[in-house]
Amino acid sequence: MTSGRDVGGGTGIFRRKPVEEITEEAGEGLARSLGLWQLTAIGVGGIIGAGVFALAGAVANETAGPAVLLSFLIAGVASAAAALSYAEFAGMIPKAGSAYTYGYAVLGEAVGWFIGWDLLLEYTAIVAVVAIGISGYFSFLVGELGVELPAWMLGAPGTGEGRVVDLFAVLLCLLIAFLLNLGIRNAARFETFVVGLKVAVVVLVIVVGFFHVRTENYSPFFPFGFGGALTGAATVFFAVFGYDAMSTAAEESKDARRHMPKAIVYSLAISMVLYVLATLVLTGMQNYTEIDPESGFSSAFASVGLSGLGSVIAVGAIIGILTVMFTFMLGVTRVWYSMSRDGLLPGWFAKLHPVRRVPSRVTWIVGVGSAVIAGFLPIRQAAELTNIGILLAFVVACVAVIVLRYRRPDAPRTFRLPGMPVVPAIGALFSLWLITYLAAATWLRFGLWFLLGAVVYALYGYRRSRLAHR
Repeated sequence: MTSGRDVGGGTGIFRRKPVEEITEEAGEGLARSLGLWQLTAIGVGGIIGAGVFALAGAVANETAGPAVLLSFLIAGVASAAAALSYAEFAGMIPKAGSAYTYGYAVLGEAVGWFIGWDLLLEYTAIVAVVAIGISGYFSFLVGELGVELPAWMLGAPGTGEGRVVDLFAVLLCLLIAFLLNLGIRNAARFETFVVGLKVAVVVLVIVVGFFHVRTENYSPFFPFGFGGALTGAATVFFAVFGYDAMSTAAEESKDARRHMPKAIVYSLAISMVLYVLATLVLTGMQNYTEIDPESGFSSAFASVGLSGLGSVIAVGAIIGILTVMFTFMLGVTRVWYSMSRDGLLPGWFAKLHPVRRVPSRVTWIVGVGSAVIAGFLPIRQAAELTNIGILLAFVVACVAVIVLRYRRPDAPRTFRLPGMPVVPAIGALFSLWLITYLAAATWLRFGLWFLLGAVVYALYGYRRSRLAHR
């Protein structure tokens, strides 16, 4: 163990950036405008989305039955282990970049590079997938109003006869890029307002549905066995993260050392309470065999004579999923900005808008890139670009927090993760276990992107890195 100031360490691809130096840089550039509750709103916005409005019904009907409640709890506990690791780092290193920055500081430049490189694609793809999902809801609502839209604008090629582009999805991606370019203060105000509406809709669903719960619908509680609940946990795990993307906004927080750890914990806690109550109501209102996998709450309310509430839920779904786009586009632009500032990618990308102090160049690049994916790829192909990088980021954060606790026990921490090293080890192992569930196509995509990243790092990042010039 060492004490005193961290002077970095490692050589070659494993050279590390000193924690104190990263902290000193954190005041550069980006405007600090976000308070605790704005950060929490961004976290809740990234976590609550399709998990309530779509995924809960599908898992209840096909995988876990009423034990979907337990699936969310198991996934929540595993996610909390990773969230606490992020919280400790956020209190130590108040810098944009999230797992990229943590890996760079503790495990070395190569680890940081590959996590950051993969998150660039993963987060962008998530924005695109979510945009496609919202477009489907929007097209449904427009159809309900009796408006017939031309087929060419309703989906990507191959998703239906005459379809050329998913125009709604394209416009949504560009809209989020526009909002982020208004400056973090204005963008966060919009996000906070929309998250408030989303939470209000979820609470309305829970309160109204509570009066129509029938306890006999909870039996049998494990129709697919306990294994079904575990499989369900692997599925819904992807509905209980989002705080990782929120942590990329550390440099835009007014008091990141105190507020970021709290915001991470608060956002996950609020989201888990809403998830658990929502699944309890859903499986209590309707027998799991009758729940519609695609629109669980709409079918549940229709079953008790409240079909009119289905339109409200559809609007809530659009609002709820929109905030997920905001959080992950914010995340990818800040990771890209951090990598460029560190010299691993061209510094041109790290240029900030002279007035709004946001990375406008990368924001528009991500906006256009996600729009292309959303407009011209079917949702299944777009979804294959996600998941593995985020899980690897969780593994890196959990392992790095253990390493740094033993390497630098003296370093100031505004939040100390409890249960060291058991809690972060659980987070790392659970994430590795979930990786084994991913499809072969996901592994193939990851391998190709990994090889491309290795070439870029070897030809540019390794030599141009700021650490390489010391």
